[in-house]
Amino acid sequence: MYAVIRTGGKQYKVQEEQILKVEKLDGTEGSQVEFDDVLMYSDGETITLGSPKVENAAVKAHILDQAKDTKKLVFKYKRRKGFRRMKGHRQHYTEIKIDSISI
Repeated sequence: MYAVIRTGGKQYKVQEEQILKVEKLDGTEGSQVEFDDVLMYSDGETITLGSPKVENAAVKAHILDQAKDTKKLVFKYKRRKGFRRMKGHRQHYTEIKIDSISI
């Protein structure tokens, strides 16, 4: 059984007991999160597509961690001009564990 959910402007294929990193969500470690923006649901035999969402479908998860990702370097360079700029960026993320998928 799996579902495709949308959160943080991205789409994720999720299964029960799966751990994944998503864009930062409100909440503390251990709190419950519910995603009702389910785009597709499959129980192993039939596939239900939403237009745009599957009605009455929900994915429940709980937050494992709120942290920052590894540093991404942003380097700007213009040849023959002596122009160089280097900046770093660390994106906030939330690590969640999927508890249940229901329809």
